[in-house]
Amino acid sequence: MSRSLKYDIPGEDPRLSLSDVAATGWDEIFAKARGPALAETKRASESTGRHTEGRRGRVLEIGFGRGEFLLEMAARAPEVDFVGIEVSFKRTLKMARKVARARLGNVRLLEARAEIALPQLFADRSLDEIWLNFSDPWPKARHAHRRVVQPAFCVEAARALVPGGTLHVATDDVSYAAQIDRVLSVAPGLVNFYAPWPYLHDVPGRFMTGYEEQWRAANRPLHFFAYVAAASVPSPAPDDTLSRGGD
Repeated sequence: MSRSLKYDIPGEDPRLSLSDVAATGWDEIFAKARGPALAETKRASESTGRHTEGRRGRVLEIGFGRGEFLLEMAARAPEVDFVGIEVSFKRTLKMARKVARARLGNVRLLEARAEIALPQLFADRSLDEIWLNFSDPWPKARHAHRRVVQPAFCVEAARALVPGGTLHVATDDVSYAAQIDRVLSVAPGLVNFYAPWPYLHDVPGRFMTGYEEQWRAANRPLHFFAYVAAASVPSPAPDDTLSRGGD
């Protein structure tokens, strides 16, 4: 017997629409989310003569699934803003409830496709990290074009990352790993952090989700990629007319 889906959010709803972000911008959205806590921090810095204002880090996770990884990152780094993108309404709703219960003001969620949200809503050099953990491998050959890691996606990732920012990709699918390697190894503006190895099978210190624990127990091959954005990245194509939100 399946459980009924709970629609109530026990606190502030962290979900946003594409139009919400396009109209307001991430800086204002997160400043409003921090609200009283940010004001208190400013008062404390003024009283001590120490200034804490400046650019906050911003991290994007694409396809957060059950949300364990995103929740852990956000809890460990309250000084960083986190954005989670997921195509599933059900998963986004469940994650919104978890974020609200945890009172994580540094997390906001989008129900959207990354291929649309990344070019439209993230300005050049506005992200410190992009995480893509075990996205759908679309194992059938005729569906391979639906995989997230494609040349166009890598161009957008390189554009949106700050110099030295990192694109992290993980998969347990051998075929998808081969495609990721082919695409990332020639992606303009991205440099393999694990060179001369194309990927690692294990990353010390990495937070492990429940799914990853299951896959390790089943001896499924895990592949972890990390590519760093170069100081200079290619300009978008001349016909790129997509608007990009402020950072």
